[in-house]
Amino acid sequence: MLPSQTSSPYQAPVTPLHPAPAPVRRPAPWLPMNRAEMKRLGWDECDIVLVTGDAYVDHPSFGMAIIGRLLESRGFRVGIISQPDWNSAEPFKALGRPRLFFGVTGGNLDSMVNRYTSDRKLRSDDAYTAGGEGGKRPDRCTIVYTQRCREAYKDVPVILGGIEASLRRIAHYDYWSDKVRRSILADAKADLLLYGNAERAVVEVAERIAAGETAKEITDVRGVALFRKVPEGFTEIPVDDIDSPDEGARRTGFDTVIRLPSFEQVEKDKDAYARASRVLHREANPGNARALVQRHGDRDLWLNPPPIPLTTEEMDAVYDLPYARAPHPDYGDAKIPAWDMIKTSVTIMRGCFGGCTFCSITEHEGRKIQSRSEASILREIENIRDKTPGFAGVISDVGGPTANMYRMACKDPKIEAACRLPSCVFPDICPNLDTSHDDLIRLYRKVREVKGVKKVMVASGVRYDLAVTSPEYVEELVTHHVGGYLKIAPEHTERGPLDVMMKPGIGTYDRFKEMFDAAAKKAGKKYYLIPYFIAAHPGTTDEDMMNLALWLKKNKYRADQVQTFLPSPMATATAMYHTGVNTLKAVRRGGNEAVETVRRGRQRRLHKAFLRYHDPENWPLLREALKSMGRADLIGSKPHQLVPATQPGAAKASARNPSGRPNSRARTFTTKGVPFPKGPKGPTKKR
Repeated sequence: MLPSQTSSPYQAPVTPLHPAPAPVRRPAPWLPMNRAEMKRLGWDECDIVLVTGDAYVDHPSFGMAIIGRLLESRGFRVGIISQPDWNSAEPFKALGRPRLFFGVTGGNLDSMVNRYTSDRKLRSDDAYTAGGEGGKRPDRCTIVYTQRCREAYKDVPVILGGIEASLRRIAHYDYWSDKVRRSILADAKADLLLYGNAERAVVEVAERIAAGETAKEITDVRGVALFRKVPEGFTEIPVDDIDSPDEGARRTGFDTVIRLPSFEQVEKDKDAYARASRVLHREANPGNARALVQRHGDRDLWLNPPPIPLTTEEMDAVYDLPYARAPHPDYGDAKIPAWDMIKTSVTIMRGCFGGCTFCSITEHEGRKIQSRSEASILREIENIRDKTPGFAGVISDVGGPTANMYRMACKDPKIEAACRLPSCVFPDICPNLDTSHDDLIRLYRKVREVKGVKKVMVASGVRYDLAVTSPEYVEELVTHHVGGYLKIAPEHTERGPLDVMMKPGIGTYDRFKEMFDAAAKKAGKKYYLIPYFIAAHPGTTDEDMMNLALWLKKNKYRADQVQTFLPSPMATATAMYHTGVNTLKAVRRGGNEAVETVRRGRQRRLHKAFLRYHDPENWPLLREALKSMGRADLIGSKPHQLVPATQPGAAKASARNPSGRPNSRARTFTTKGVPFPKGPKGPTKKR
């Protein structure tokens, strides 16, 4: 029968996240990782055991710490199994049988993104592991961990969460296997999947299981994916109707569900995959999103609408939980690189309405900005000051997914609830968007006044297209919150790839740089902007990369490290990479707008080489490419030319090796004496 409004995921009662007024028990110093710690706490069992691919750091920048402390605040006994040996089920029995369920997460990153480079090469290190040691988690660790949990206690429910599960919640293209894979819920054989920031969902699921419901009976919680039949009375909308002119008016209501192409269809038909991706991203606004259903074999995968964003009070409650703000003592003195990087940083907001197609923030956290109060942020800074060993008075970052979207929102809640656009700032800033930086400027000034704080940095990505709307913000930022250089991400200079990325034109960067330089001069500072660029993104031609290289040389930029596009699961750009179709436009059977994709190894290397035009090791490849492009005029030593005609030391190498055959010495180059102008150096952004 048709669910009532009270049981519908569209209108289910919102579970508040404020901690219980009278805690059942005192918070644990750390959530226990072994039986000895459980015994000290007086526990004979855990209600919930969280299994994670990261080292356990009890800090609100680590997902398992947030979920664990939140469940603890609701009276649940929560234990953590961190980076278990996955070769047997025994490590998954370390805390005994959980009374309610296992919660499994791959960690703060997708395990494949964490373990492999954009060139599919194995990484030797892992920033989320003690000592930075690589190899402490398996490939697709969410699947492996779930299987071991089942082997350990086959009758205990398993619930998936975290970014790996979130970004693989439907059938998705997997770059590392170069094929479309089923929903991770199907491959892991778990009971439920919680996607997005799942605080509200995990509390409701835990409380309902504790009250006697089975996991598979919990069908009406937002942000939940599960296998179920489409209930009687629901109207199914074919995916091909989504872009019809009257679709928005006809196809709304609490009793509708959109039928995506099945896994079997999207596996074989790239146009079907492109349609599924377009619909998934259109149905991302919690104010109007409808449930999605996708057939996998003989079962229907059901995705309830996205979770309702947290209020400021709820965000404060999450970040005010009693975190130890340190790695678990079991790690001893071993450094955890990710912890070292964020231990004096503060998250002030979540979400991003930028909609960059290569980024996973929108798919995971959503477009709506969720901001903390000034009071909560100031309390955390005081905690950092008081609890961080060796604190030197520097807050390393005040930001979030972006630095300067704090408290920004649509001017009209009704327009916001009805909007299906993927970005609020592309192709131009929406006139309904309130871009005031006043709240953020006031926050910066209050943070600087905290006793014991000497410097507050802003290291998160600044959206310069928003910043140029507020000269006062740029001046505040440069005068007080920059240390030597500021990294920002224009990503490219050419309109073709920028349109596919949904990024502003390079002219906006130029305006920001003028404002930045003027503010630095006024403050008597010598600061640099370090722009990030990306190679081999869908929509990018060889000519685009050549023009970007010429821009870099003209502006005297030399990137030390560069990033080649990595097709992360479920991102819009990944759908374009896989299908060759522009999913930002209407997608139907045949006749879709094509997108240039860079898939071959040599072309990917060429695009990366253009970003490092100054590296002699790239000159042979660039010379060959420039000749084939009819741009041999760019080969030479004149200021307007991109690469020299010969390699450094070529004459000496030829004299040492008259046969002309290659040898190791001839392939070893030095940049000494190369007539390239020097400029500020800096790494590009890792994604």
